[in-house]
Amino acid sequence: QTGTGKTAAFGLPVLHHIDPKVKKVQALVLCPTRELCLQISRDMRSYAEFIPGIKIAAIYGGASIEIQIRQLGEGPQIIVATPGRLNDMIRRKKVDLSHVEWAVLDEADEMLDMGFQEDVDTILETTPKEKHTLLFSATMPDEVERILAKYMTNPVIKTVGKRNTGTANVKHIYYMVQARDRYAALKRIADFNPRIYAIIFCRTRIETQEIADSLIRDGYSADSLHGDLSQAARDNVMSRFRNRTIQMLVATDVAARGLDVNDLTHVINYNLPDDSEVYLHRSGRTGRADKTGTCVSIINLKEKYKIKQIEKKIGREFGKAKVPTGVQVCEKQLFQHVDRMENVDIDEEIESFLPVIYRKLEWMNREEIIKRFVSLEFNRFLEYYRDARDLNVDETQRSRDKEPSEDRGKRRDKHGESRDRNERGDKGDRRIRDDRDADFTRMFLSVGRKDKVLPPQIIGIINEVTRSREIRIGRIDILDNYSFVDVDSNSVGKILKAFANEHANPRGIRIEKASERNEDNSGSHKKTRFVPSKFSKRGKPSGDKQYSDDVWKKPERKNPAFRKKKGK
Repeated sequence: QTGTGKTAAFGLPVLHHIDPKVKKVQALVLCPTRELCLQISRDMRSYAEFIPGIKIAAIYGGASIEIQIRQLGEGPQIIVATPGRLNDMIRRKKVDLSHVEWAVLDEADEMLDMGFQEDVDTILETTPKEKHTLLFSATMPDEVERILAKYMTNPVIKTVGKRNTGTANVKHIYYMVQARDRYAALKRIADFNPRIYAIIFCRTRIETQEIADSLIRDGYSADSLHGDLSQAARDNVMSRFRNRTIQMLVATDVAARGLDVNDLTHVINYNLPDDSEVYLHRSGRTGRADKTGTCVSIINLKEKYKIKQIEKKIGREFGKAKVPTGVQVCEKQLFQHVDRMENVDIDEEIESFLPVIYRKLEWMNREEIIKRFVSLEFNRFLEYYRDARDLNVDETQRSRDKEPSEDRGKRRDKHGESRDRNERGDKGDRRIRDDRDADFTRMFLSVGRKDKVLPPQIIGIINEVTRSREIRIGRIDILDNYSFVDVDSNSVGKILKAFANEHANPRGIRIEKASERNEDNSGSHKKTRFVPSKFSKRGKPSGDKQYSDDVWKKPERKNPAFRKKKGK
């Protein structure tokens, strides 16, 4: 069971049996990730602080192998390592494990899930047959049972809590929403829990980055953790999250393995995993060390069966929660703001400024001052949630609501609409898309793939320059040097005026209505397309042919070369 102090459970006995005078590797700890390797080695060093002569080496990928080779040459008694890098050291003949008396496999199931089966076998085969072996695993799949049978003699299995079940300190709840409303629901959950300290799990690296970018744009202290990050970037993100500089960390399962952070209030499943054991790993990151936590899942009607499967697996029932209404969120934020004001520490150095402050505020009475100070922080929530719709879905509903959402253009709902294409069907609702040209205007934007922009960045540029989150944005085509963006026709004048203002647009990004010349010249460039939900009346799906369906009713181009190409 996670959060029960495993490192101390094996670390203290191992240190007790180490002979500091012998400069041989006497204990080996294998773990799945670099983060866990560093964490265990730090903990072990703190336990051994008053034992002179003990050396502990952390061996992991992503760091200088030359430095680690020098560490091994200094005669450490304990090695904490990831399987891949340690196996590399064995092949290079830089480490001798023939004197190992203690072997510890921490998070064995995750090591095997990550494909380290052969590396683990190779490493254990280089250690003496007679040794103490300790294996820790949150779950006991067949692969772990095989390790027990092959490398352990008459193993004694100790189970903390029920086998393959989660901790009792974790509350499991789910929110039922439309697939397009996932991000809007995530925002409301976060806004309703002002002190949230959470990991948000997504399926893919791209989705992870997009969700993190959206949260950052919406004013949250958030960041992403996924496989595309460099090791330095990962270290930076991890350090800021542990220090609570980051409030919400958006991560993939693989990237978050070995991540051990105390006092998480929430684990949020932006998408439910297909494997119940993965859910166990996720939920086990909160409710640790006898503290309580909440594991939240945002699902749609088609995913309800997964909840039943997980309930059966963990032997616990999920509670169904209602996505907070706009009024509830505003009320919670207001009281949180008042509590912060009530409990703030007053710095005595402010005394010298008070006479001036009193003079500036003396024309207001007590009630007016309170209203204004509260409004400074609270107005943005009140403005956004003033006409917020209900995101909850009736579980008895059998078909999707076919009507577009009335506030889909708002910043917190926009992202969610582009998710889960399978939920809306690959071909979409063509009747709705037919009149795209009546609602949207094609715009030329002078940034492209070479500027390293993705759809979220383009949306962010438009929002930033116009100082508005209300503009509806449709299809986005990103080319090498520039991009095309469909925007709400009613907002074209506002956009052109904002981009013409050098104070609002200091980078000098150019935007104009797309001409036929612009679009014809774009045909020879490779495009990256972003196709929003069918509910937004925004363009056709990507494909090999341009405008090949009469369904899209694209106006015939007047360029003779184009007509010739189309055989007209």
